[in-house]
Amino acid sequence: MAGEPQADCLFCKIVSGDVPATVVRETDTTVAFRDINPQAPTHVLVIPKVHHPDGASLAAAEPAIAADVLREAGEVAREEKIDATGYRIVFNTGSGAGQTIFHAHAHVLGGRGLQWPPG
Repeated sequence: MAGEPQADCLFCKIVSGDVPATVVRETDTTVAFRDINPQAPTHVLVIPKVHHPDGASLAAAEPAIAADVLREAGEVAREEKIDATGYRIVFNTGSGAGQTIFHAHAHVLGGRGLQWPPG
């Protein structure tokens, strides 16, 4: 059921503490941790503690928590000192867009030039 932990979800296991992660921030509703395959000098994932398959589903079901994810992405950028030089927040939605873990999450990327268009 949406919002509830899923036994087969890697990010739900990180939230519960069953799988270790390098956590950089945690709130009542979110966890932010370093990506294990970074694509930039700073690459942190910000996830809600509730399970929804993607950002759009999270925003539709729990807009306040979706806002928490975005707020925390900004806090990560500030703490990582990439807020002044620029950073990107990315929500991949669906396998065709590169989503591999179907638990809503935002990638916070920075610390190098980020070209446009991406990909």
